[in-house]
Amino acid sequence: MIFAILQARTSSTRLPGKVLKPILGRPMLSLQIERIQRSKKIDKIIVATSNDRSDSDIENLCINIQIPCFRGSLDDVLDRFYQTAMQYKLEHVVRLTGDCPLIDPIIIDKVISFYLEGDFDYATNSMAPYTFPDGLDVEVFGFSVLEKAWHEAILPSHREHVTPFIRLHPEIFKVGYYKNETDLSHLRWTVDEPEDFEFVSQIYKELYPQYPIFITEDILELINRKPSLLGINSHVERNMGSKKSEEADKLFSKKL
Repeated sequence: MIFAILQARTSSTRLPGKVLKPILGRPMLSLQIERIQRSKKIDKIIVATSNDRSDSDIENLCINIQIPCFRGSLDDVLDRFYQTAMQYKLEHVVRLTGDCPLIDPIIIDKVISFYLEGDFDYATNSMAPYTFPDGLDVEVFGFSVLEKAWHEAILPSHREHVTPFIRLHPEIFKVGYYKNETDLSHLRWTVDEPEDFEFVSQIYKELYPQYPIFITEDILELINRKPSLLGINSHVERNMGSKKSEEADKLFSKKL
């Protein structure tokens, strides 16, 4: 069975509470879950949030929409994933993050198929050089791979972002990179800043009421018709969170 672990928290430093901010009257996270549920290859979704009091509303949302919720470490997200996988006895894990409300179930399924057919330890569509829009990120890996990372990863960035240790050790793990046929890496569809949330909200307002199962091609067509949408958040840099973690790694290394 293929399980998706969707990590989410409300204590984002750049846009606090973003995963629960309403779009068309619904929490952003619930809209993302609705999209993930259309995947034909994911058997079950588990939301992995933190034990911090600030994330109790995420657990309450999960209860209301009948989605399993696991609560673990706030900062050690690798441990949160590992403990979730242990509790549910997972064999294969699809890692998704709660800041990607435009995630495409078709792309999720393509990455899962790529992972299984290639017999990879880890497969993703979100490694450099990027080819997908920022915000369509999918990662798939086996439990044994997650367990090894959990035992051996020590850098703060490796604990916070779950999979860097795996990607940086191709001599240990068989890593597969699923590339898009067209380079769309200049597009930003994730939510880290207020401008990102405004962009995503506009996409939903334009497409969801008439066609709630809209996919990547529908978004591209809308942008082609209304290119001004791109100006909302095009100035925001990619992977700012990773850059912050790199600074934490430097401080950590100095203490060793």
